Amino acid sequence: MNLLFVCSENRLRSPTAEEVFSEYEGINAIGCGTNLDSETPLSGDLIEWADVIFMMEKTHKNKVSNKYKELLKGKKLACLEIPDNYQRMQPELIKLLTSKVPRYVRL
Repeated sequence: MNLLFVCSENRLRSPTAEEVFSEYEGINAIGCGTNLDSETPLSGDLIEWADVIFMMEKTHKNKVSNKYKELLKGKKLACLEIPDNYQRMQPELIKLLTSKVPRYVRL
């Protein structure tokens, strides 16, 4: 299963999610960002690749939905509601991710 994690800059939250969930057997995870200067910018190719797309905040969901409306048909989208208050691999962030993501996908 291919999981795409979207935040703003792909520097803290989505890279943490990528690292955490890439450890699960049968899961491929990629983090990306909505900003043009993101480490890995969101693209149509990533949208097409993903089985499930996780947005960290509602603003990300709005940006993704507006820009990639056609590509999102049939895709499962989820907003994790995780604010930009955490450092990369911060234990509290990992705990939030590992408690919220399984609500949407079987791990």
